[in-house]
Amino acid sequence: MNYDGKIEAGPSQVGGQADEPHVFDATGTSLDRDDALDRRSRRVIVLVIVTVVLLAAALWFVLHKGDAADAAGADTTQVPVVSVVVPGRSSVAGEITGTGSLAARRAMPVGSVGEGGEVREVRVDAGDWVEKGQVLAVIDRSVQVQSAASQSAQIRVADADARLAQANLDRGLKLVDRGFISKADIDQLTATRDAAVARVGVARATLGQLQAQNARLNIVAPASGLVLARNVEVGQVVSGGSGVLFNLARDGEMELLALLSEDDLAKLHVGVAANVTPVGSGRSFAGQVWQLAPTIDNTTRQGTARIALKYDPALRPGGFATAVIESGTVVAPMLPESAIQNDAKGAFVYVVGKDDRVHRQAVKTGLVTATGITVTSGLNGNEKIVMRAGGFLNDGDKVKPRPSTAAK
Repeated sequence: MNYDGKIEAGPSQVGGQADEPHVFDATGTSLDRDDALDRRSRRVIVLVIVTVVLLAAALWFVLHKGDAADAAGADTTQVPVVSVVVPGRSSVAGEITGTGSLAARRAMPVGSVGEGGEVREVRVDAGDWVEKGQVLAVIDRSVQVQSAASQSAQIRVADADARLAQANLDRGLKLVDRGFISKADIDQLTATRDAAVARVGVARATLGQLQAQNARLNIVAPASGLVLARNVEVGQVVSGGSGVLFNLARDGEMELLALLSEDDLAKLHVGVAANVTPVGSGRSFAGQVWQLAPTIDNTTRQGTARIALKYDPALRPGGFATAVIESGTVVAPMLPESAIQNDAKGAFVYVVGKDDRVHRQAVKTGLVTATGITVTSGLNGNEKIVMRAGGFLNDGDKVKPRPSTAAK
């Protein structure tokens, strides 16, 4: 029995001759020697062919392994689609927004300037319009009137004394020529007359003083304007130390004390126009900056721009308002806020190059308006700028740019 599962029979002597050995398969069937050799050869050939095919397949896999990896990577990596805009250059009217409180532009506190007394009548109230010299409150002057009357009588007494002294002097002058009165007597009469005349002047001056004091008892408006506050009532005793009794706004003019940053304050000058909108009013009032604060608050780093406003009943001191102030016109690229990124190195945008890869570009921003932010340096306006999704990109990333409909 051989190793192929076939049984070879030994030679036999039949008729005195030796026969060829017989080959049997595994089932015991007898095979010829040539058939067995043919089968063995075919088996070797098949094995060789299979081996060659496997080697060829392995070689192809090794040679095309890199291309397959690239194809797999291309299939698994998705290039993001981004919206881009070419900003160009726009002429932008600069606007600075500030907030603050309304106040009287020229507040006039009014109090008692005389010796004071009991308030008999208050003729105006908060919100009334008054004219210069108009009586705001009347103070009791009964005692002062009597003092003035007494002084008026003193004037008449002094005037009578002066007339008598003049008559004595006139008679003395007639007698001096006759020698009845000496020159010294004339001098005495003259001095007496002059003293009497002087006392008349003193009495009249005292009366004028009393009358002036009486006139100052009434509280009057120093100028035309709007009464903002009334702090006095009938029966109240007032004097020079009673404080402010009325608060007036001269000519009714108001102002907004707008708080602005150092940078914004530096862009303004006196005379620029502004629109002021009080909270809850729904109306805007035209005004102009009439004064800029010469100092900056050390804590808030802000300064005050005072915006003058004409009188209007809708403008109430103490109210809160917003001002939009003109700050000139600039020509520069304008981008939406979403296109500008910020990090520790400053502001930047992503520019899409010709190879559809994004590149970081540092920029400097300027005016901020309702439609966007101006870029004062870093761009010329012809670049393709990524409008959105900049926070998800890295420098050098490949993208598929798509023009933004907002830019059309």
